[in-house]
Formats: sequence, C-alpha cells, structure tokens
Amino acid sequence: MNVNEFSTVTFGKWILSGEHAVIRGSPALVFPTPSITMQFAWARLENPLEVQFAGPNGDELSILFWGVLEKALERVGRTRFDMKGRLTVTSHVPLGAGLGGSAALCVGIGRWFHHLGYFGESQIYDFARNLENIFHGESSGVDIAVALEGRGLKFMRGGERQPITPAWRPKLYLSYSGKRGVTSECVKKVNELRARSPHLGEKLDQQMRESVEMAETALLEAGAQETLARALDLSRDCFYQWGLCEGALDQHMRDLLRAGALSVKPTGSGGGGHVLSLWDATPPNVLAPSRNVQWISLFNA
Repeated sequence: MNVNEFSTVTFGKWILSGEHAVIRGSPALVFPTPSITMQFAWARLENPLEVQFAGPNGDELSILFWGVLEKALERVGRTRFDMKGRLTVTSHVPLGAGLGGSAALCVGIGRWFHHLGYFGESQIYDFARNLENIFHGESSGVDIAVALEGRGLKFMRGGERQPITPAWRPKLYLSYSGKRGVTSECVKKVNELRARSPHLGEKLDQQMRESVEMAETALLEAGAQETLARALDLSRDCFYQWGLCEGALDQHMRDLLRAGALSVKPTGSGGGGHVLSLWDATPPNVLAPSRNVQWISLFNA
C-alpha cells in the first residue's frame, strides 16, 4: 500500500422495501447502483489540503463537503490544518434524490481517514454511520452498509447484514420525481405520526416488515412478478399513510401507473427523490403530460 496515495469508489443505493421501519429494527432490502458512484482520489503533498470536485454532481457536493469534513475531523481530534495534499471527488450521485448520496460521501471520507491512520478498518462503518447523522438526524446505517459493501443486502440495524442475490431479473427501474427529498424532515414526520398515533405507527412498521418478507420471497423465486408487485404496493401504502407522497412525487407515481407500471413506490425517505417501478415490458420514454423520463435500469432489466 502506498501511504502517499489513496483512491476508492463508493456506491449509491436503492431500497426495494423497508424504509423508515428499519430505524426501529425492522429489516430492509437494499442494493447498490453500479452506474451511480462517488470516486475519491488523494495524493499527499506538502501544501494545505486542496479539494477538487468533478462529475455531473460535483458542484452540489462542493456546497456540503467542507461542513461534513469539519465534523469528521472533530470526531478524530484533528483540524483542517492537519490535512495535506490534493483530494479529488468525482460524484455521479445526486443529493436529495433517494440514492444515498450522503452515505457515499460519508463512507468515502471514512475510508480516507482509515488510510490516514485515524482508526482501524473495522471502525469505518460506525464512523460513517455517525457522520451521516448530520443528514438524517438518526441514521439507521442501511445506506452506509450498501455504500461500504457494494452488494445487495438484507439489512437489520444492529444485526447481521446478509447478502441477497435475486434468482431472476425483474424489470425494475428508477426515475426522478422532479422534487428533492429531505431525509431528516421525512424522519421527523414519521416520528410525529408515531407520537400522535402509536397504534398506527406500529401497524405501519409491521406492514413494512410484511412487504420486506414478501419482496424477499419474490426475489428468490424466479418469475414471482405478481408477488413482487404486491410487496411494492404494501410499501407504497406505508409512505402514503406516513404523509410522504405529496405533490410531485404523488403525481409522478400516478403517471407511471397510467403508463403501465405494475407497481411503484418511493425509494429512500420519500417526500421526493426517485421512484422505483416494476414493469412487464420496457417503459416508455415519455410520460403524460409529454414529460421525458430518464430511466435507471436495475438488475440489467
């Protein structure tokens, strides 16, 4: 290992089912997005730290980066004056889109700090998860886990992270709702509902657990498309009852269903961001009303 150079790639993510309930110990099914990555490259130089941002999402990342770095340095008892060299971050992960941009950033910083000798490799996960609290208020760690491992997981907070490999390739796609979501606000909204109505809050967590179990069964049984669609329906209904599907997100999901999607759901915290949709054929390039759609194909659908 060259101590004077460092590079790594972290992944964005999409969640099949399990959002929000995962904070309270329920399982979630999460997968990396191989085409949506954040790349870090650092070289030790004698000059004070210089950071360059590249890629289609580099500019928006630059707005957040220094604040996150300061928090990271506080956690290891360092300051920016201790940092030397040049770091280049190339981001293909949009922020506020439900694709795990904050986790990709926190894991990248965690790996870099491990390379610098600030802590051991086994501590990267906890360091990155605690750092992500800046964005989430309370991070379950699910996004961190998949950004770190780069493979499909059945995740349980505080429990074992089990690899999951589908037995078939459902035609699953991601598309952007046109509105950013704010994870901390969505978590707050769910917590407020649980405080007002504990019975409903527990009912929705149980429904999300049932969705995860059904989705896992569907992935492991080749061709179980109808079962997978029902699982996504259950998950989507939770988001609606939590009050996280208003405005542009609601409209986009309705447009997808009118265009022929078998089922749709938000992926991530809700409130906006990307929508996961299941199809039995290649989806159209245009949705009513004459809106072009950029599709992200999953499982090489």
